[in-house]
Amino acid sequence: MTKADLVERVTRLGDLTRRDSEVIVETVFDSVIAALQSGDKIEIRGFGSFRIRQRNPRIGRNPKTGERVEVPAKRVPYFKPSKELRDLVNPDEAAPSAS
Repeated sequence: MTKADLVERVTRLGDLTRRDSEVIVETVFDSVIAALQSGDKIEIRGFGSFRIRQRNPRIGRNPKTGERVEVPAKRVPYFKPSKELRDLVNPDEAAPSAS
C-alpha cells in the first residue's frame, strides 16, 4: 500500500475531499516524524510503537572493494508491532491449541 492508496481509503470513509484526506494522512506522518526527531516514543494501542534506537559506530566493509569503512553512530527509527497486530497478521498462531 502506498501513501496515495492510504489517502484514497481515507477519502472513501466519509464526506471528505481528496485534499482533506491528504492533509489528514500528512499530519499523522508529520506528527510521528516530529515526535521521533525530538526523541519521544509513539504508542498506538492495538497497532504498535515507534521508537528511536541508537546505533554505535562500527567498522564496515565496502562490498565492491572490500575496503574497510568507518560507519558513524546514528539514530534509527524502530517499529515494534503490538500483540494484537501480530495476532491479526498470524491468525493461526493466535488461536489457542485445542488439546
